[in-house]
Amino acid sequence: MGIFPWFGGWISQNTQQPKKSENVKSKPVRETKTHHERDEMEQLKLWRAANKKEQYEEPSPTVKVRIDHKFDGLSRMKMEFILGLPPQTAYDVLTNQDNRSFSREKNGIPLLKAVSRIVTPERDVGEGHRPIVKVEKELAWRFLFFSGTLPIRLIFLEDPKKLEVDYLKDEKGIRTMETFDGRYTVEPVYIDAERLCKHVKPKSPEEYRKCSGGKGLIASKVKVEQTFRPASPWDLPLLSSYMRRFTIETTKKVAEDLQIRASDIRGIPEVKVEY
Repeated sequence: MGIFPWFGGWISQNTQQPKKSENVKSKPVRETKTHHERDEMEQLKLWRAANKKEQYEEPSPTVKVRIDHKFDGLSRMKMEFILGLPPQTAYDVLTNQDNRSFSREKNGIPLLKAVSRIVTPERDVGEGHRPIVKVEKELAWRFLFFSGTLPIRLIFLEDPKKLEVDYLKDEKGIRTMETFDGRYTVEPVYIDAERLCKHVKPKSPEEYRKCSGGKGLIASKVKVEQTFRPASPWDLPLLSSYMRRFTIETTKKVAEDLQIRASDIRGIPEVKVEY
């Protein structure tokens, strides 16, 4: 159920859940909550109360791309977007440990379908010995009069304490990509600091809670750094331009879908969009 086992139970009472893959079983909701869990629950209540008065609208994701011609046209993409949820909850939505599909649909076909998520017994050899998670998704595509789905198999290394995730494609992960890897991190955004904290610039949730009187909302900034390079024959000049544009646009659409999911959790009716 993610970092907080009670989170899914709270969501199910307040939002309409997307379809869930059959190969994932829900965990029972635990009654006892930690200090951080109580703070997170309090933030979710503040968000829902605030959105009944005025709906919060996340700004559109920002994307910057640099093509490294020294490395055979390797594309380096940086994207940032805001989720109107506290960081731990945002991290749960991003890691999607219940393997749900949150994506926009067209004719009943989601842009990005969650197929499976397997936490393996293997561990990362680096610092933290993070568990290795294997994720499979299906990406819908259209080109001229043609359409279909592309299997995507990725390996994730999740660090819930630092709110960071590293990922890379499996050996046969994306047949159109030779290279595909990246990292995303989640950081707190104290969106009411200027209004409630006056001349104080909070540097931690504790400082923010104190200067805002416990009434300040905490959002999340998601930073994504991703590198990719098309495989042959998709690396040819015209095809590589199409693949680069398609990858960037699709990544941005996925971020926008996550923002829609965040608004649904805050109590705003889900907006239907097509790809």
